[in-house]
Order: sequence, then C-alpha cells, then structure tokens
Amino acid sequence: MGLATLENYHHAPPNMMKFGYDAPEGVEIRGRYDGEFAAILNKDALQFVAGLQREFRSRIKYAMKCREEAKRMCNEGALPGFDPATRYIREGEWTCAPVPPAVADRTVEITGPAERKMIINALNSGAKVFMADFEDALSPSWENLMRGQVNLKDAVDGTITFHDKARNRVYKLNNQTAKLFVRPRGWHLPEAHILIDGEPATGCLVDFGLYFYHNHAAFRRTQGAGLGPFFYLPKMENSREAKIWNCVFEKAEKTAGIERGSVRATVLIETLPAVFQMNEILYELRDHSVGLNCGRWDYIFSYVKTFQAHRDRLLPDRVQVGMTQHFMKSYSDLLIWTCHRRGVHAMGGMAAQIPIRDDPEANNAALELVRKDKLREVRAGHDGTWAAHPGLVPVCMEIFSNNMGNMPSQIQSMKREDASAITEEDLLQRPRGSRSLEGLRLNTRVGIQYLAAWLTGAGSVPLYNLMEDAATAEISRVQNWQWLKYGAELDGDGLGVKVNNDLFGKVVEEEMCRIEREAGKEKFRRGMYKEACKIFARQCTAPTLDDFLTLNAYNNIVIHHPTGSSSRL
Repeated sequence: MGLATLENYHHAPPNMMKFGYDAPEGVEIRGRYDGEFAAILNKDALQFVAGLQREFRSRIKYAMKCREEAKRMCNEGALPGFDPATRYIREGEWTCAPVPPAVADRTVEITGPAERKMIINALNSGAKVFMADFEDALSPSWENLMRGQVNLKDAVDGTITFHDKARNRVYKLNNQTAKLFVRPRGWHLPEAHILIDGEPATGCLVDFGLYFYHNHAAFRRTQGAGLGPFFYLPKMENSREAKIWNCVFEKAEKTAGIERGSVRATVLIETLPAVFQMNEILYELRDHSVGLNCGRWDYIFSYVKTFQAHRDRLLPDRVQVGMTQHFMKSYSDLLIWTCHRRGVHAMGGMAAQIPIRDDPEANNAALELVRKDKLREVRAGHDGTWAAHPGLVPVCMEIFSNNMGNMPSQIQSMKREDASAITEEDLLQRPRGSRSLEGLRLNTRVGIQYLAAWLTGAGSVPLYNLMEDAATAEISRVQNWQWLKYGAELDGDGLGVKVNNDLFGKVVEEEMCRIEREAGKEKFRRGMYKEACKIFARQCTAPTLDDFLTLNAYNNIVIHHPTGSSSRL
C-alpha cells in the first residue's frame, strides 16, 4: 500500500479516499494517513487505547475539576499545604517496591524529544537513562507524535537507524545503550486527532497506550531484565492523579498478562501543590514507583500560577530564581528525604546548557556553572541528574561518580533526616531578588522564539546557549502576566518604572526587531514569529491567566483530515 500525501487529503472528498486506518467501533482517526503510522495504529492497539479512555475518562475529568476548585480556593486567599487527612501516610513506616536492578544506577539521565536522530544519539551518549519525551520537549503535532511512536518501537527492537543526508552519515545504536524511559503528556492535554466515542482522546493515554501495547514484551526482554516498561509522569498536582496512573498501569499489566508491578514510573514534582503530596504520590504508586524528580523550571512556573491572585508574591527576574532560593532548596531537600525514606531514587534537575563551540571561554564558564550545580545536587543527596545535551554527560557523570563512592545511588547512605523539619512556610517562602527591564525583555524574546519554533514543529529549541523546552516559555509568559497585572516596579536596574501595557507593547515591538536581526530576514519571514508574537502577547495581557501556553496554542497545530478510519461513528 502506498503512502497518501497531504494533497490527497486536502482535496479528495471522504468517499474518494484511497486509504484509511482500520479502527475499532467508536474510534475515529482524524490525522493524516501514513503506512508506518497505520502499523502503530492497528485495530488491536487502538482497542487497547480506547479501553483505557473509556475506563478512566470520568476520573480524569473529575481530577481536572478538582484542579479548578483548588485554583479557586487559592485565588480567594488560601495557601497550599500538607493535608491533615493523609498525615497517617506521611508518618507511616512503609516503602515502595524494590528498585529494579536494570535501573539501579541512574546517575546521569539525558532527555529529549522522541525524534529519530535524538533517540540514537541519546541512547549512545554514555548516560545511564534516556527519557524520550512526548511532553514539554515535543511539539505535539500528529506527525511528531506518530513518528515518535514509530521511532521508539524501532529503538526498543534495536533496529533504529538514521541517515543524515546532509552529512552523509548513518547513525545506529551502540552495543551498550542507556535504559529507555518515556514521558507521556500531562492529564490536561487532549489528542484532537483521535476521537473516542465522539470526543478527543486523553493525550497521555494515547502516548502511554500505544507505546506500552507495541513495546512491553520486547522491552522486558531486552532492557528491563523482566520488568518494565519505564515511564516519567509529568504535571501531577496530587495523589488522586497518581492513583489514576496506578490504575492505568494495573489495567495495562492485566491486559498484557504480565505481573503486577512490572511497569515502573518516576514522577516529576513540578507543581507547587504536589510538593505537599510527595509521600502520598509515592504511596499510591508504591508498587510501580522508581522515585521522584525535581522538575524545577516547571515548579517555578507553578509557583507563579498558584499565586496568580497574590500580589505580594511577585517573582524577581527568573534568572535569579535558582536552587539556592530558600523555597527551592527546601523543595529539593524534602524530595530527597521523602524518596530515600521510601526506598526510591531522588532525581535532580536539568542542566540546560549546550556546548558553545565557537567561544571556548564562554563554553568553559558554562561548564563551570554545570559543575557547581551538579556538585550541589550530589552533596545534597540526589541519586542522579538530568542533562539536555550529550556533551554534558561526561561532566555530570564525573561529578556524581567522584562523590558517590562507587555506589549506584545514595538511597541508603544519604537519608537527610534533617529535612524532616521542613515546614509549609519553608516551601512557600517568597523568593528574594529584583526585577529589571532586561528580565522583561528576555522573557518576551525567549517566549516568542520558543513559541514560533513550537508552532513549526520543534519542542526542544536552542536559544542563547541553552536548550529550552515549554517550561521556560511558561515561566516567561506567567511572569510577564504577573508583572503586568500588578504593575510590578522594575527596581533592579535603577529605572524604577512600573510594568504596564504601554511599556510591554514597546518591549514586544523592540524585541521582535531584535529577533528579526538575530534570525535574519529570510528565516524571520519564513518562520511563524508574527503568529507566535500575537499568541504570546495576548496571553501575557489576558485578564485571566491561561493554565498552559501549550494548551491554548494547541489548536494552531491540529490538522484534521477527512476521516482516516475505515470505521465511521
């Protein structure tokens, strides 16, 4: 069967279509037909995904309503905190299932989108783990998502190759590779190209379901030593959401006929509400957990979002909100103590720097920042860390290896009992620092450029010697929104001006000129910078803060074709 082209779908009426996905009853595929995609979207795989959707959709909808209720309460003045009703879990003596031997050592993990060349380079990078991303580092277009599933199936099968025609180079896997984790999207994101019973599927159930269905057997045989597959779970706010994931895992295991507790997952603690529920999240996932991770960029984003109605909690320039800020250090320390008490990994945060090949002095300075950050993490008790680029793996590996005494983790050796005294006040302490016009400019410049790349299919974007994903754009957006809403004074550069719509409009105009200069006229003309600028500026000046930039912008990358399914609703 040949491949259909975009032109076929744009011009042919539905009854003239030559190709179609073989979907089960009640499932409709609205994405472009492709022969490779059809192998992923076969009838049985879609039936599995539909089964997950039908069983869990009402619980997911309720969980999203609970998020809205928590937001309303916080907007009315309430502060997040530890739940008295689950004190017994926090104070109880229990542990999670033993860490699988296949992932006992996670000292350095590399992350990136589920793109073919990236997957090969990351698996070959020398890192212990590669987290293939369907979330913040991937623009969730139909092409990216389905191509990602094809790529991961080839990776798990060990057959993945990539021919770089520009360099005339063929990439393939080494004999020894990193262990593969996969991060599906968050609960809040839909998959508009797949309708189940007439409504969009839940994005993460599509990501998880297709990957699990096609790869669980091969993964357990080749990578997991009888366990797996392994996942990262993003954007959760409480243990209710963790419990849904646990039930999804149990249903998948039962359907596949594999033992309970085979699937393992690390949860990213990247929302402020979740920091107060770390024990509870681990408890709900205790048979499936392999730890927690400090998703620090999204955590800062969540701090602003949580306190969007609190004018007394304006953040300083985002470059000043690092891990030495008291509320950030408290979050990291509490995560380490919680994980080690429960017998699982406490993973550190992202080193987003990328090698600066044409400036050795700047490159050395960047690597020194990475070394300091990783040294802080390993001395605090983290069991591993994240890197965004293969060039950082040796630096991170050296720091962790030299400070962990040849042990695969610090679960037993660094209990951090001192962190048991961390209070709600510690976790909520206002960040210290100043606000500047340059901070407003940087937020605007980075936010627009990231969104422009995202709209054209790139979710992991090199900007100013850092590898940025959606989290940076989110921080930039919500900080601009916060400063605008409350007329924040720019006290950090001696100007003393207050942020308002006129100032912001001028900044947007000037930064667009700078982006055009830096990108070049031709790239700027061909790119989606003007569309990105409109979306970003609209969100920064909106009377009500949008929950997620990517959710708001998602419709701009949805392309519906006449039904690609052979089964009509």
